Amino acid sequence: MELRFISKNDGKLREAQAILGAAGIRVIPKEIEINELQTDDPNKLIHHKVLEAFKKIGRPLFVEHTGLYIRYMNEFPGALTQLFWDSLGPERFTELFHGVSDRRVSAKTSIGYFDGTQIHYFHGEIQGMIAPEPRGSRDFQWDCIFIPDGFDQTFAEMGEQKHEISMRRVALDKLAQFISGR
Repeated sequence: MELRFISKNDGKLREAQAILGAAGIRVIPKEIEINELQTDDPNKLIHHKVLEAFKKIGRPLFVEHTGLYIRYMNEFPGALTQLFWDSLGPERFTELFHGVSDRRVSAKTSIGYFDGTQIHYFHGEIQGMIAPEPRGSRDFQWDCIFIPDGFDQTFAEMGEQKHEISMRRVALDKLAQFISGR
């Protein structure tokens, strides 16, 4: 089966292709411009994004949004993580937590799959903490500052091992199970 994925992020595309490819789903990338709704509600964001994409493509597709929900900051930035990250970058982001004892964070992925008649939502979540300083490649958003529970490396330092445990993996596995009818 082929499924269109609306994203301009090569890292997300590679992950989706690897994870869904193993389930027999060929991911077809589509780079289209969508003005994302700025909201702290990931379901509203996904709802808007998937319908806007469908208007332009007219075929079944999925969209994805991932955010960091920082305990110390009352779950902020959440669905607004991209704006927050783009404004601060890795060094300034981690500097916010110098001297802060609670560095706990939830990393959450929300996926919206639109089959042409109904939107289906899939969520993945893992727990972790903010690293004291950025470590590893800075090529894929905040991977260089997120350390998942049970590990001492950031996602960026983990390489392909990240694909086995990530929040995106959890959500994509749910999407694959839904599509295959399991």
